Amino acid sequence: MKIKFLCTYWGSENLTAKQFLDSVIQNGYEGVEINFPDEDSFIEEFLSELKIIRETRNPDFIFIAQQVLPNKAETVEEYCVRLQQRLEFLTKLKPNFINSHTGKDFFEFSENCKIIELTEQIARESGIPIWHEIHRGRFSFHLKTLHNYLDIFPKMKLIADFSHFCVVSESNLEDQKELLERVLPNIKHIHARVGFEQSPQVNNPFAPEWENHLNRYMNWWKRIIEIKSNQNAEYISITPEFGPFPYMPQEPFTLKPLSNQWEVNLEMKNYLQQNL
Repeated sequence: MKIKFLCTYWGSENLTAKQFLDSVIQNGYEGVEINFPDEDSFIEEFLSELKIIRETRNPDFIFIAQQVLPNKAETVEEYCVRLQQRLEFLTKLKPNFINSHTGKDFFEFSENCKIIELTEQIARESGIPIWHEIHRGRFSFHLKTLHNYLDIFPKMKLIADFSHFCVVSESNLEDQKELLERVLPNIKHIHARVGFEQSPQVNNPFAPEWENHLNRYMNWWKRIIEIKSNQNAEYISITPEFGPFPYMPQEPFTLKPLSNQWEVNLEMKNYLQQNL
């Protein structure tokens, strides 16, 4: 089974679409994961450059579109309208799949189930898979309660960002191994970011003080890959996803990032290529 490494657009918002994609190709990534800015010209340039890449460089270059709605005080019905509009827009761009930040952690279980059903309907009608990211603030924020949704939607596909489980439970899930194991067969894509008990992101995963945390996350990712291989998956995709501020800690007063986000993600890609 092949492992494909994708580049996050998060943190590269200062670049044009062409500049971003050129840098992605130059650094050996095989795809991108992007939450589009609200700029028609950027999206047009992105799709044009993507077409060129697939025609001249890599016909299997992966394009993941992210659905991340800004927070807003609203009813569930109003949220569903916004969600449907965004997902229908993204499906028209023909990504390989959509990474959806779905629902809200304070919506009722039945309300989030209604929202998940809406995403499944859009996926069926469009032919574009919609996978749900494990994330704070969404229906998937908590490991144990996520099981309730899997009981209703056993084939639901998830994106593994386990740092959020760790922050929510204020632990490294040492006492939740069986709970985590049940979720792993539903994982379709990995966000390779290392967090810890108090934050979704360490300042640099390769600093010696974070060695134990890096090893724990590596074991989780290796287990996912083992399961996907046993499922005879053609490939699994991984996005090294260390983010800029506020995920990246800063020095006080100077506001200097404690690490270079782009370089950390590139080092993580190289590290995973050597160790997975």
